[in-house]
Amino acid sequence: MFWVLFLLSAWAVAGLACLRLCLAAVRAAAAAPRPVARDHALTLYEAAFLSGGPRRVADLTLVSMARQRRLLLAHTGWATVVDPCGRDDMERSVIGAIGPEGQSRIAPVRAAAATADAVRGLADRLVRAGLAVPDGGIAAGVRRVRVAAATVCALGLVALALPLPTTEPRLLVALWFALPLALTLGCLAITRMEIHPYSRWASPAGQRLIGALVQRADGTADDRTFLTSVAVRGVHAIGEPDLRAAFAHREEYVDKYVEGHRGHRG
Repeated sequence: MFWVLFLLSAWAVAGLACLRLCLAAVRAAAAAPRPVARDHALTLYEAAFLSGGPRRVADLTLVSMARQRRLLLAHTGWATVVDPCGRDDMERSVIGAIGPEGQSRIAPVRAAAATADAVRGLADRLVRAGLAVPDGGIAAGVRRVRVAAATVCALGLVALALPLPTTEPRLLVALWFALPLALTLGCLAITRMEIHPYSRWASPAGQRLIGALVQRADGTADDRTFLTSVAVRGVHAIGEPDLRAAFAHREEYVDKYVEGHRGHRG
């Protein structure tokens, strides 16, 4: 009867994940957009956060300063300060993350700037305006339910691999595990039909404003349009080879940093 313990664990995982998703949906429905959400003109920083979160804001700041020749982003993945006077809190966060030497790798600068007080304040303002979802929103709930569905399948396979009494057919055990699996899949299906598309960062009102911002930018070819594309689509939208090469070193640096620390611990 050991398989019953796995079944109870499957029900606990599935039930908790679905409950948290339902609570997130209720909170999202109860949080009616404030009046400012309907006629709010998004800044580029706000558009970047709603499209890609804190790290997108850091990327946009780096690219914006590089376009103004106040920051040099080398194709080797290094950032060098040219103008040490930041024009807003975001730029000052980036300059502070680079450090007093005026030069640093882009990856740690991006990570530090994404967690700065300026970005957290921006997130709080967008949540209060009804444009951003708070932590633990619907997208996070959907991810948890997906993980729960995979966990139920794994627990079911482990239970079926155990020796079972002859009075308990494996088909019956599989059907018992199909119930919590059906709960998670049904919850995902209902969420997709009723709430999709769901964003990790932007509320439905925020998504509408992002769409309007992109429509207004279409058909123009100025510097703001370039930055709007970076804010909405990320650094992959950068058409300049040198800038693209500079950001291509982010993941490589992180991998080497992690491996170095693992070797040091060993």
